[in-house]
Amino acid sequence: MGATIIAISGRSGCGNTTVSKLVSNILGWHLVNYTFRSLAAEKNMALADILSLAENDSSWDRIIDTKQVELARLGDCVIGSRLALWLLPEATLKIYLKASHETRVERIYAREGGDRDSISKFTRERDMKDHQRYLDTYGIDTDDISSANLVIDTELWDAPEIARIIVEAFKARREQ
Repeated sequence: MGATIIAISGRSGCGNTTVSKLVSNILGWHLVNYTFRSLAAEKNMALADILSLAENDSSWDRIIDTKQVELARLGDCVIGSRLALWLLPEATLKIYLKASHETRVERIYAREGGDRDSISKFTRERDMKDHQRYLDTYGIDTDDISSANLVIDTELWDAPEIARIIVEAFKARREQ
């Protein structure tokens, strides 16, 4: 039997990283959260520069996504990534986290600081560019979340409660 994988996806500011960490801690599983932010840090580059390069060169996406999938398939894990839902169809539980643009901007602002208007503009542009890039690179429409087993509006609960909901859903699914 292969690895048991809980895949958690959503746009920037939806809580993917926070919730994924909490779920992995509760279960005592490995966390896979290798992102453009991780790659930017490894290469000592600004996130915006990596994203700009990725707009016209799909090899950047493929580096990130290939590494994530490889890491996820090594053993029981929780993976938090934009595309986990679609790139790991064998995942035992696939979660999509959602929140309004305004809420996501406030969370990004709280996490990183800066100018709210600039963050809002950057986030809106990033959403559009990411969506098109995923369509062009993989044929994945990230607006189609029909493969998710559970969609959670992260404006309704805090991160620990969302993690609890996911763990309970996983336990219930495992018992089926």
